[in-house]
Amino acid sequence: MTDIIQNTLNEFHQTTLSLLKLLISLSEEQLNAQSKGGWSAGQIGEHLLKSYASIETLNGKAITTNRPINQKLEPIKTLFLDTSIKMDSPKAILPSRERIVKKELINGLEDRIEQMKEVIHHKDLSLTCIDFSIPEYGEFTRFEWIWFNIYHTQRHIYQLENIIALNTSKEVQ
Repeated sequence: MTDIIQNTLNEFHQTTLSLLKLLISLSEEQLNAQSKGGWSAGQIGEHLLKSYASIETLNGKAITTNRPINQKLEPIKTLFLDTSIKMDSPKAILPSRERIVKKELINGLEDRIEQMKEVIHHKDLSLTCIDFSIPEYGEFTRFEWIWFNIYHTQRHIYQLENIIALNTSKEVQ
């Protein structure tokens, strides 16, 4: 396995492991506790689960790429890791307002994460996925899609850590 693929796999693994550990550490009540003006931890998890439907695009039609396979990474990284920017989620991946069942959420995330690891291991990451494109960015290579998911997840891990810290400080008072 090349260094770039191994690095991608390692970063994806560490990021998703951090996500799962945070969500698993919460009780069902904590998972569904509404944060002031924002989503609950469970809703963040559900939003990520819905966004991981990008696995369909990763496994869909792909063509040869005529540009560097990581050309769109820097603007994606800059956008997602700037936590001072408030973003609106596309409607398709908005979380529900229903109570999140922890076991179902964790199982769903674990399943999607494994599917993405399979893509990293077995698909040509240099190909451009053509079944879906993100407005403002256009079509991504598989490599860019994987890193999009990494940066998107890291952004929400930051939010989860803040929600957990806030809820912990409320419990102490």
